[in-house]
Amino acid sequence: MNGAQSLIRTLVKNRVDLCFMNPGTSEIHFVGALDHTPEMRGVPCLFEGVASGAADGYARMTGKPASTLLHLGPGLSNATANLHNACRARIPLVNIVGDHATFHRQYETPLASDVEALARPYSAWLRSAASAREVGKDCAEAILNARTGSGHIATLVLPADTAWNDGGEEGPVVTPPAPPLPEESRIEHSAGLLREGRAALILGGRLATGRTLETAGRIVAATGAKLLATFAFTRIGRGAGLPRIDRIAYVTDQAMAQLAEFERIVLVGAPPPIAFFGHPTKPSVLTKPGAEVFTLAEPDEDGDGAIVALAEALDATRVEPQRTPQIRPELPSGRIDLAGLGAVVGALLPEHAIVIDESVTSGRGMMGSTFGAPPHDWLVNTGGSIGIGIPLSVGAAVACPDRPVLCLEADGSGMYTLQALWTAAREGLAITIVLFANREYAILKGELASAIANPGRRALDMLEIGRPDLDWVSLAKGMGVPARRVETLDEFASALRHGFASRASNLIEVPL
Repeated sequence: MNGAQSLIRTLVKNRVDLCFMNPGTSEIHFVGALDHTPEMRGVPCLFEGVASGAADGYARMTGKPASTLLHLGPGLSNATANLHNACRARIPLVNIVGDHATFHRQYETPLASDVEALARPYSAWLRSAASAREVGKDCAEAILNARTGSGHIATLVLPADTAWNDGGEEGPVVTPPAPPLPEESRIEHSAGLLREGRAALILGGRLATGRTLETAGRIVAATGAKLLATFAFTRIGRGAGLPRIDRIAYVTDQAMAQLAEFERIVLVGAPPPIAFFGHPTKPSVLTKPGAEVFTLAEPDEDGDGAIVALAEALDATRVEPQRTPQIRPELPSGRIDLAGLGAVVGALLPEHAIVIDESVTSGRGMMGSTFGAPPHDWLVNTGGSIGIGIPLSVGAAVACPDRPVLCLEADGSGMYTLQALWTAAREGLAITIVLFANREYAILKGELASAIANPGRRALDMLEIGRPDLDWVSLAKGMGVPARRVETLDEFASALRHGFASRASNLIEVPL
């Protein structure tokens, strides 16, 4: 058994049986080992940022890590934007990066780089394998660290000779330690804050789903607190029959107004509410001056258990949560506008859909239009590095092949990783992509207008992506994804219905 074979067998025996990959020469023995381990599914990606973004989406929906396979330092560099997002999402990921053979590193070859230095900012655990014999043990340790706490990126650098040499041994099955429950004093203090009123409970990570969301709903029903999620949340469950959870606004003034009523804020696996960017005249802290912001559970602590303990402390375990009523917007018709687009999505969103939202400007009203739709999950960009929408959809669709995936994507963000369309078509994934084509970085235009009075044409030109206009229908079809452009809300509704019914990848271009 060579090192590459021991690596794959160790991954599989620890239930890491999926690899999003863009391999090269140094990783070719990993590719060859796929023929001997059919339990490992390899998903090819045409760009490394697609692989890292898809691994993020897979982990958000399954709670377990996928692996990625990247080619040396340049391949890792291509993946880092979405590794940054995955790091901020706190998801588990086993990141495997090839390197030159140990005896070859001394030479100044074109692809030589410091792989470990490139991986370090995004890796909670990092190691370079020393020999084929060590690869399996190193892989098991990587899996253990990836699955510890809320989840982390663990990077194993694999020099080519440690992959091709014989002497590989399977690593052990590993069991991550249970995350610690917060101290009793923190639970009691949090309960006291919520009892006093004018309070908010903010959930982070993957806590805003399933039983934990249900229990949090009981807590806010018992105390009158408000249930919130950070703007950059990992995943929330929402829709009819579920407790309502609102997202903190992106725009600083709106977020401050939203949080102004709260004297007390309890955080569970979430950071304090802070503005995305510093501003010369606006505060960075979004909570009102003097408000007490208290952390019940850090991200790597047992947030699920903390919510249960908090409910028990508040005698709220049997309180019926206030549930979201099923309210569908009336299906509109006529000319396209943002409100109408949101109403169409709210009217037609299928039950158990997974919504991937990277439409910060054009899709800003979508959450309001869909809060009373059938139960669904909502995933967003957690790290602010754009270009995650379509790759995240690929990972979510691979994780949940029986659920429809709706990707709300902007043309500017979509161009960063449009290669993900090819993977979606290749894997036969049920993803409907709504592509908002406003031909500009609209959010940056807003920032420019806020910072600079009367910006001129030279500045505005840097934030526009027309002249020539991007043809997303042709781009999608060129990668094997059927696509159409719609000009009215009626056409949009028809295309959306067809997209969901097709159970295949498709794209709808919406010019704005």
